Amino acid sequence: MSINTASPRRAGKRERDDEAPIERFGSTRRSRFTRHLLLSLVGLVMMYPLLWMLSSSLKPNSLIFDDLRLWPTEWAPSNYADGWTALDYDFGVYFTNSLVIVVLSIIGNLFSCSLAAYGFARLDFTGRKLFFVLMLGTMMLPGHVLLVPQYILFSKLGWLNTYYPLLVPNFLATNAFFIFLMVQFMRSLPKELDDAARIDGCGPFRTFWKVIMPLCTPAFATTAIFTFISVWNEFFGPLIYLTDPELYTVPLALRQFVDSEGQSQWGQMFAMSVLSLAPIIGFFIAGQKYLVKGIATTGLK
Repeated sequence: MSINTASPRRAGKRERDDEAPIERFGSTRRSRFTRHLLLSLVGLVMMYPLLWMLSSSLKPNSLIFDDLRLWPTEWAPSNYADGWTALDYDFGVYFTNSLVIVVLSIIGNLFSCSLAAYGFARLDFTGRKLFFVLMLGTMMLPGHVLLVPQYILFSKLGWLNTYYPLLVPNFLATNAFFIFLMVQFMRSLPKELDDAARIDGCGPFRTFWKVIMPLCTPAFATTAIFTFISVWNEFFGPLIYLTDPELYTVPLALRQFVDSEGQSQWGQMFAMSVLSLAPIIGFFIAGQKYLVKGIATTGLK
């Protein structure tokens, strides 16, 4: 026959220890639910303008600002068909113009900024730190400070009313932010890779092309996504340099729906705005994992 010699104090302590994980688990579930609930509410607040624009694209003009409910009381799906052909050219022309500029801008930024970043991150040359500081200093200059000199330069070159002012700067590594992003990523790669490539007979450019570029996919994807969003939504540059409606991009085309005399076609404009968001959302979803990886690993040693 066995006799239980455990004291009541120790038995009570064991019971409390067994109950503690259950209590902690319950509190963890409550805190997680609370966080998710708050994030969901904040997400709904942030999504409201987009939902309102989607709802307004399906309303008649007379109800857009009079009825702020998200569910339309009167439907007008014809805004999409009417808005597509309401301007001087079909809206597909403006989509094509924007797509051409975006694709070439992405190619230019990836090519030029990656080469500049490789020079700053992996090569040793006189004045490297000075030039890097000067490059970062250009990020502090407001874009409007450079507007007049650039306009005069492009006018002298005969590039007004063409896509050259919107494309050529991207092929000359003028965006310091993307250079800085790639420099930080390339610095996280082991230097031994360059030494091994040099032993195998690779020069600087071949090392960049064969060794560094394949490892910089997250940084390149991040650059491509940011370039796509910024160029697709850019309004001021095309407004300054483009005068022919046939060359207009999507933001300029959307501006044509707004009439200063009060005859604005808001429903058609919102309908085309919804369509203009589709490429951005699709491109972002396709490269989301690379975007998160590129930002999370930038600057890590």
